[in-house]
Amino acid sequence: MLNVIKSLMMPRAVKTTAGELAEKFGLRLQGAADTVIGGVAPIADAKPGQLAFYSTEQNSAAFKILPIEVLRNTRASVILLQPEQIKDAPAGATLLVTDSPRGNIVKILGEIYKQPPRFGISRRASVARGVFFREKKTVYVGQFATIERGAVIEPDVKIFPGAYIGQNVTIGRGTIVQTGAHIENATIGADCVINAGAVIGKDGFGYTRQDGHNVFIPHTGRVVLGDRVSVGANTCIDRGAMTDTRIGDGTKIDNLCQIAHGVVVGSECFLASGVGLAGGTVVGDRALLGGHVGIANGVKIGNDAEVGANSGVFRDVPDGARHMGYPAGPGTEFMRHYAILRRMAKTTK
Repeated sequence: MLNVIKSLMMPRAVKTTAGELAEKFGLRLQGAADTVIGGVAPIADAKPGQLAFYSTEQNSAAFKILPIEVLRNTRASVILLQPEQIKDAPAGATLLVTDSPRGNIVKILGEIYKQPPRFGISRRASVARGVFFREKKTVYVGQFATIERGAVIEPDVKIFPGAYIGQNVTIGRGTIVQTGAHIENATIGADCVINAGAVIGKDGFGYTRQDGHNVFIPHTGRVVLGDRVSVGANTCIDRGAMTDTRIGDGTKIDNLCQIAHGVVVGSECFLASGVGLAGGTVVGDRALLGGHVGIANGVKIGNDAEVGANSGVFRDVPDGARHMGYPAGPGTEFMRHYAILRRMAKTTK
C-alpha cells in the first residue's frame, strides 16, 4: 500500500517513444524507434521501460564522470549517450546519440515530465478592477491569490494559490508565480519562475541617523527582473531607494538569498543559497557566487568572476577572477595562507 501511495506522489511521466524524442530533438537513433519510455532515471538505477543518460562531458568541476561499467551494466531500455560510448552500451538497448547528453537530457526531462496545462481564474481569487490581462483565456490564477488594480498580466502567466501581485506590477509572458510569493513595486520579465515564499519589491534596509535615532529612508525605486530569471523560495529582493534594483536575463537565484536595495546583477549569473548582497552591489555577467557569500555595500564583482562559498567580499573582484576566504582574496593566495597556518599549527604542537 505504501508503494502505491508513493507512486501517486511521484511526478507523472508522459509516455513517449525513442523515435519521437529523436525526431523532436534532432538525435541520432540506433535501435527500435517504437521503444516506449515511461520515465527517466539515473543510469545506475534505471529499469526496463526507462531512459537514462551517460556522458563524459565536464562542463564544470561539479560534474563527475561515472565509471564506464555503469553504462555497460544498465538495465535502461533507452540510453542517451555520445558516439564514442556506443561500443560500451548493452546489447538490445535503444540508443539516442548526441554530442551533448547533458544538454539534451534537460530538454527530454522537460518533455516527459511537463506539467499539465492550467487555465482559468479561480472564483476564490481576489482580482481587483483595473487589472489588465493581455490574453485572459491563457492565464491561470489559483484560489486565494490576490492581484491588485493596475497590474498587467501578460499571456500564459501562471499565478498559484496564495500569491500576491501588488498595484501596477507587470508579470511577463509565460512567467510562473508560485504559492505564497509576494510581488509589488516590480516589473517581471518573460518566462521567469518566482518560487514559493519569495518576496520581491518590499522596502530595503535603508536608514539614516538623525538626532540620535535611526530614521527610515523612503524607497521610491522598483525591482526589474529580466527574462528567464529564477528566484528561489523565500528569497528577498528589495526595491531600490531611488534607483531600481535590477536582475539580468537568465540569472538564477537560489533559495534564501537577500538582494538589497539598488543592487544590479548581470545576466546569466548563479547565486547559490544564502547569498547576501548589500545595497549598491554590482555583479557582472556570468558571475558565480557560492553558498552564503556576503558582499559589502558598493562592491563590484566582475564579469565571469567566481566567489567561493562562505566568503566575505569587501573589495572589488576583477573580471574572471576567483576569490575566496574571509576577507575574500585571490583563491591561490587564500590557499597559500591556509597551508602556512597548517604548517604553523604542526610546529607548535
